[in-house]
Parts: sequence; C-alpha cells; structure tokens
Amino acid sequence: MSDATPPIGTGPLARREARLAWGLLFPTIFAVAAVVVLPLIAVFWISFKPVELGDLRPPEAIVREDLRGNPEAAGDEATLRYRLRNSSAEAGVTGVVLTDSWTPGLEPVAIDPRCNLDGAAFRCDFGDWEGGHRETLTIPVIVGQAFFDNGAEVDDTPAEIAFRSQSVLTSGEFTLDNFRAIFDGNEFWSVLGVTLFYTVFGTIGALVMGLFAAMLLNHSFKGQGILRGLYLFPYVAPVIAVAFAWILLFDPFSGSANALLVQMGVTDQAINFFGQRPLALLTVTAFEIWRYFPLSFLFILARMQSIDTDMYEAADMDGASPFQKFWYLSLPMLLGILSVLFLLRFIWTFNKFDDIFLLTGGNAGTRTLTVNVYEQAFAVSNIGAGAAVAVVIFGCLILFSFFFFRFISREEGL
Repeated sequence: MSDATPPIGTGPLARREARLAWGLLFPTIFAVAAVVVLPLIAVFWISFKPVELGDLRPPEAIVREDLRGNPEAAGDEATLRYRLRNSSAEAGVTGVVLTDSWTPGLEPVAIDPRCNLDGAAFRCDFGDWEGGHRETLTIPVIVGQAFFDNGAEVDDTPAEIAFRSQSVLTSGEFTLDNFRAIFDGNEFWSVLGVTLFYTVFGTIGALVMGLFAAMLLNHSFKGQGILRGLYLFPYVAPVIAVAFAWILLFDPFSGSANALLVQMGVTDQAINFFGQRPLALLTVTAFEIWRYFPLSFLFILARMQSIDTDMYEAADMDGASPFQKFWYLSLPMLLGILSVLFLLRFIWTFNKFDDIFLLTGGNAGTRTLTVNVYEQAFAVSNIGAGAAVAVVIFGCLILFSFFFFRFISREEGL
C-alpha cells in the first residue's frame, strides 16, 4: 500500500499561511469597506427614503425657560414661561415629558392640568406632538423674598425634556417617489444626454490629444524635459485656479480671447462662451480635454518608449510611410494602454463635478448628472432625490464597465 501525497495547499502549514494572509489583508478589507462599501450602501438606503436636508437630524422636543414681568420686590406678580416646539416640521415625537427644578421664592397661582409640582420637582406630561408643533406654557406666580435672596434669577438648573422619536433614515418607510421624480419629464434625459456628450467627447479628446503630444515628445531634443514638464501643468495645477483663468480668458467683456477674435475680424461682437447654448457645453468639454490630456500623455509616452525600435528600422527599410508605421506598428502596441485609459477617463469624467460647477454652475445647458445630484440634495434640499440620481450614476457606470469588459477589453486582449 503506497502512501498518498496530500494535495498541494491543503496541509497544516498551508492552512496557517492562508490564515496569516487573511489576517494581514483584514485591515485593507476593513478600510475598503469603510471608505467605499459603507457609503455606497448608505446612498442606496437614502435613495429609497423620503428624506430632505432637514431630516438628517431626528426630530426632537426643545424647551426654553424664562421669567416674564420684571419683578422688583416681594409680592410682585410674574409669569414663568416655557416655550416648547418640535424641531421637525413633519415628523412627530411621542411621550414628551418636561421636568424642571422649581425656583425657590416663586409661588404658583395656577398650574396647567398637564403639570404637577411636588416640592421642588416640577413635571409636565404633554403626550405626543405632531410635526411642527409649538406651544407656550405660562404659569402665573407670586414672587417671594427668597427669590431675591437667591439672586433674582430663575433656577440655574435648565429644564429637561424627554421624548421618543424615530428618524426617517432609520425607519421602515421606503418609497420609489425619488426615482419617479427624477425620471418624470424630459429634464432627466436632457441632463443624461449632456453628461454623455461631455463624457464621451471629453474622454476621446483627452486620449487623442495625449496621443498626439506623446508622439511629438517621443524624440530626443534640447529642452525635452522642460517641455514635458510644461505639458503636465494643466493636470497638476489647482482646478479652481485654472477654472477661473479660463473664465477670465473667455470673459465676454474683458477677456483677451474675445478681444483677439474681434481684432482678427472673426466676429463683430464678443462671444459669451460660458453663457449660451450650445457653446457653453463645447467650451467646458474643451476645458476637460485640455485639463486631463497630460494623464493620457504620460501613460502613452511611457508605453511608446518601451516599444522595440527594430520594428521601425525594418519598416523604414521597406519604405513605410510615417502614417503606415503609426497605424500598423505603434497603434496595435498602444491599444492596451488606450483601452485602460479610456475606461479610467470615462469613469472619472462621468463623475466629474467641480470643473463644470466652477465654470458654469450647470447653467446654459451644461448641467450633468453630478451637478444634478448637488442641486437636488442641497439647492432643493431633497437628499433622497440626490441619492437617487447618484444611484442612477452608479448604474450607468456599472453598465458601461460590463460592456467594456464584455466586449471591448476582450477584443484588445485585456
């Protein structure tokens, strides 16, 4: 009988190594879950909730206490006042109970039936409040000398109020109204069309411009390093600085671009590049191409410099033209990195918010889905609708990624 050899990776040492590997990976898995997965789950959760900006805090009962009447001597009359309200205009609170330490020297004349005074313990049971509930509890009192002996102030112990409430975020109420609202009418589809135009042409333009720049600088010449550094300026410069530089450059009243166009006779009057349709969309797309082509330029240039030059020498001997060398030699070697760059740039541009918001604020036909998220969540204060738009963005990117890896990447051998 021969001894059986255990399969590779199933012995005690392999199991210990596997446990050690998972233990070492746990901090990374936890960090990814905390940074990516949990916020994503929260966005999906909020998208099915009828929640507005004011509902992020759970409703609570609030009380303010003061003494009215300005008593000056013992025996004067005054009014102890409690101002109470529900902080939420829609959600209610239940089991509202007010407790306070009664101030010495104040003799109540009449007490609300919902309240009772037992020694120094003052308690009121208000039951349940609806959303937006407000009321003022007034207790007429006779001021005694003890009140003035204690400093002529209401007791320093603040009134406390107990209640029960449930936030709409943690309740079991779900709705599809957020998605119905964003899909209702033609507004969403026009915004989606603007987003796709901005993303597709911005991505392709950045790749083409980066490829052209890489071909220009894929040669050794004096000042090559300085020129490469200048090419990186749009990408490394702060976005707020370059955005306002473009706004000043294309300003219809004082911009140098308009002044140059008028002097050259291209136009008779100034052009509002960021304020009229469809020119504003074309301008912000051009800004996207200009700002992010250096990233494509870096990756493409690095790949071009790793291509074996023997192929080009052989092509020169065969009399191949520069276009033929690019089309049949360079481009097939660059398809892999171009595909990866297209995937990354498409996702990043689809999620881009700050560029358009700084340039146009989403006006003049430049409102994209990400700008719509901001407007729904903060301008309209509808957090649920903003989260629903974010879910739609996530769904669009999932569909694009599936299509990319299912068809495009297979053709490129990725």
